Amino acid sequence: MATILDLVGNTPMVEFQKLSPNPAVRIFAKLEGNNPGGSVKDRPALNMIKSAWERGDIGPGTKLIEATSGNTGIALALIARLFDLEIELALPSTSTRERLLTMQAFGAKVTLMDSIEVCRDYAEEKAATGEYFILNQFSNNDNYLAHFKTTGPEIWKDTNGEITHFVSAMGTTGTIMGASMFLKEKNPNIQIVGCQPTEDSSIPGIRRWPKEYLPKIYNPKRVDKIIDVSQAEATEMTRKMAYAEGIFAGMSSGGAASAAIRLAKEISSGLIVFIVCDRGDRYVSSNLFQG
Repeated sequence: MATILDLVGNTPMVEFQKLSPNPAVRIFAKLEGNNPGGSVKDRPALNMIKSAWERGDIGPGTKLIEATSGNTGIALALIARLFDLEIELALPSTSTRERLLTMQAFGAKVTLMDSIEVCRDYAEEKAATGEYFILNQFSNNDNYLAHFKTTGPEIWKDTNGEITHFVSAMGTTGTIMGASMFLKEKNPNIQIVGCQPTEDSSIPGIRRWPKEYLPKIYNPKRVDKIIDVSQAEATEMTRKMAYAEGIFAGMSSGGAASAAIRLAKEISSGLIVFIVCDRGDRYVSSNLFQG
């Protein structure tokens, strides 16, 4: 009999019917909101906790601590409790109330702080005391290996190996790193495209990291192209996906979709897959869908 953890991964893909600008280019959205925790972060959260447990890094009585902007925290909160582990999550105070309440519903202690950078420093300082174990998604190889083992193979299989371009928002960069590793092994000609905010934009789930906070798992050689997307562009596309394609998602997914559509205009033919990171119900208290 399946447990909730058996439902992580194997998410569906749907093809854009109205928003694709080039009839010779097919655009597919991989719906990661269908994971039990509601986002793509279920994959690395499960792999990080399970792998640490199997190595003996953590066990009964371990207290976890992690900095998160939202989705990873929800996934970790869900999975930690299933392993009977306590967890404290450091969360930026700008995060939507839905995220905070969901983490608490799964039993996590949540500490609100000024920014994700402050959260990261706080988590590392508490872990240094020896009282807590930090998974540290930003430098943990088990983050991107989750996508090497699951996301990449699923995309390859579901496109029958016909994928030409993969597009992903870049936060911790785990998704794009792991998927790139797998897809490039299958076909080095597949183009890996990252999405990041323009200098003056704030898009939840996508970052332009200051150099000192750049995730250690990030390897620029695994990304062929980076497309900058503005906050306004990501917001507009998130709304368009909802009413034109019936895909209800967060702003980072709108950013990735914008990048995919821009890419489709530049190439003569191809098959693009982009990641829909989470579900839109995580943002209804914000103004994302107002306007």
